[in-house]
Amino acid sequence: MRITSTSCICPVLFCLCFVQRCYGAAHHGSIKVTRNQTKHIEGETEVHHRPKRGWVWNQFFVLEEHMGPDPQYVGKLHSNSDKGDGSVKYILTGEGAGTIFIIDDTTGDIHSTKSLDREQKTHYVLHAQAIDRRTNKPLEPESEFIIKVQDINDNAPKFTDGPYIVTVPEMSEMGTSVLQVTATDADDPTYGNSARVVYSILQGQPYFSVDPKTGVIRTALHNMDREAREHYSVVIQAKDMAGQVGGLSGSTTVNITLTDVNDNPPRFPQKHYQLYVPESAQVGSAVGKIKANDADTGSNADMKYTIINGDGAGVFSISTDKETREGILSLKKPLNYEKKKSYTLNIEGANTHLDFRFSHLGPFKDVTMLKIIVGDVDEPPLFTMPSYVMDVYENAKIGTAVGTVTAQDPDTANSLVRYFIDHNTEEDRYFTIDANTGTIKTAKIFDREETPWYNITVAASEIDNPGLVSHVPVGVRILDVNDNPPELAREYDIVVCENAKPGQVIQTITATDKDNSANGARFHFSLDEGPSLNPNFTLRDNEDNTASILTRRRKYSRTTQDIYYLLVLISDGGVPPLSSSSTLTIRVCACERDGRVRTCHAEAFLSSAGLSTGALIAILLCVVILLVFSLAIVVLFITLRRSKKEPLIISEEDVRENVVTYDDEGGGEEDTEAFDITALRNPSAAEELKYRRDVRPEVKPAPRHHHSSSLDSVDVQEFIKQRLAEADLDPSVPPYDSLQTYAYEGHRSEAGSISSLDSVTTHSDQDYNYLGDWGPEFKKLAELYGEIESERTT
Repeated sequence: MRITSTSCICPVLFCLCFVQRCYGAAHHGSIKVTRNQTKHIEGETEVHHRPKRGWVWNQFFVLEEHMGPDPQYVGKLHSNSDKGDGSVKYILTGEGAGTIFIIDDTTGDIHSTKSLDREQKTHYVLHAQAIDRRTNKPLEPESEFIIKVQDINDNAPKFTDGPYIVTVPEMSEMGTSVLQVTATDADDPTYGNSARVVYSILQGQPYFSVDPKTGVIRTALHNMDREAREHYSVVIQAKDMAGQVGGLSGSTTVNITLTDVNDNPPRFPQKHYQLYVPESAQVGSAVGKIKANDADTGSNADMKYTIINGDGAGVFSISTDKETREGILSLKKPLNYEKKKSYTLNIEGANTHLDFRFSHLGPFKDVTMLKIIVGDVDEPPLFTMPSYVMDVYENAKIGTAVGTVTAQDPDTANSLVRYFIDHNTEEDRYFTIDANTGTIKTAKIFDREETPWYNITVAASEIDNPGLVSHVPVGVRILDVNDNPPELAREYDIVVCENAKPGQVIQTITATDKDNSANGARFHFSLDEGPSLNPNFTLRDNEDNTASILTRRRKYSRTTQDIYYLLVLISDGGVPPLSSSSTLTIRVCACERDGRVRTCHAEAFLSSAGLSTGALIAILLCVVILLVFSLAIVVLFITLRRSKKEPLIISEEDVRENVVTYDDEGGGEEDTEAFDITALRNPSAAEELKYRRDVRPEVKPAPRHHHSSSLDSVDVQEFIKQRLAEADLDPSVPPYDSLQTYAYEGHRSEAGSISSLDSVTTHSDQDYNYLGDWGPEFKKLAELYGEIESERTT
């Protein structure tokens, strides 16, 4: 098959091809151009030549953007099997076949029916085949070929990132790179100059330039000054076809801003300034502003102001406002027009951020002179002291002078001053002041123990101008006089033990005085004994503002006297000295041997003198408890009587004993009324068997043996043994759970009788103090004999 194309109009078009050997048989054809084929001349004999090689084309070219009225001819397909009789049919398949590209199935001519755009699709791949029209069988294998869209210059260069915004420092060197711009062209860069772009500058000269190949923008001048011009608008053009006439172009805008550097020193607009400040200006307040101009911006214009010299350097100070870059002048000390009427200051303003590249443009500081005029102001009176402290004695009479305050008019007029007290508080009403002299006097009688200090406020104003007022605090201290006698520091509860010894300290007392230490630091203690000496107690002054109460005798008895009263005199060391008397109450109590209080008279006995409410409640409570306890015992006894009696002893190991103790002290051998001893001396009188009346005996008692011996011949010891045997054998002997005790003294004690019946009726001189050492069993006896001894001593 031969493929021919008429669209190869460019003389420089190179097509890819391959050579295929031709076979003369009709069975195989070839896609080729038979440029060296010998044609038959009618009437001549066919001459057979050796067939030459054919060029096989596999590419077609079609121009893009074809705008003609007819379809654009692309090329022709021809098979060697085609004899021109219409028996061969050409078929076209692949990309765009039937829609974009159509083929004449008889002649093999290919046409493009649409306008193509290379920037959308650069080529199309199609397949061609020749078949027998009658049998629809292929006459040769399918061949593949490409239709390329040939580019034309139909796209202008474009800047995809524009417009641009960029900065460059001022004072930069010439040729400093600013920005690189890039334009793109959609045309085919491999075909002609359609996509070859060059750059040029349309606007922005002579300040900037652009490289025609790379698009790099650079500064074109030395030392471009931001303060002269800050913003530049540069227009860059990109043109294809290597910039030739007829090429397409596009442009973009580059906005360039010069950034600031510190290349301008600060400058004061004037070399001399003058400022008016009234003398009434408050210390610490701002009195003026000053500013040095700097053409730079940002941190390059930051400034610091200082006072470098001048006679007002100690009176004024200057600081920098970071927002406005102004110097704020403040007052450090108060002004006084009468003492100094003007000041001179040399103020320097200097940049804080220096760029040493531009140090040759300096110095980056400036100095100006400021003259300050102090204005005269009518001022209020001025007190000679910032505060006053005065003293006055307590109990001073009303109208007593406390002290004097003084104020003067600081102005040159020296007007007269009037004084008065601000009655803002209650304390201000306790004093008066002389309006002309400033003398302060009392308006009441003061008590230092009530209020030791007063604070008042004194005001002074000019008579000519009462509106100008000044104030001063005055403290009045109330001095102490000895007007309070000493007294006991507290109420004392003093206890003395019955077994106290002479000279024993039973209490240490202290005193207090409402006056201060100068009038009451030393106290003296003594007893108000009268003409006779106190036989029971004495007082010892310890000379340290305390005193000790001591016993004077050996024993004290609660039954004899349970409370003692001791009158104590206390005096201070003030001028004149004051004294007072106080009565101490001393209670007599029973104590242990180690001194612990065991009981006192008010707790052990009920006196007819009267009881406290608490004591009465305690007694009533005890009575109620005893009644309840007695009722419980009665109920228990009745319950036991009604219940079934159990054997006395359940087992040999379960032995219950109840010892009944009768704590009655007899009267001795001659006391015959307390107990009938006949039962012990006359066994025959006790022979009669006695049974319990409350319980029926369960076992018959053993028979008793009667003795016919007389009373004088009876041995009491034998009698007790007999009674013991009967009690052991008789289970009905009352009560079941009690122990019968028969006391037998024996024949006679070698120490003799200890009964007091045969004792001498007169009191003995024997000392019974040793009874207290015999232990708690003899405590009651020791107390009784101790009381007798105490009564004898009294």
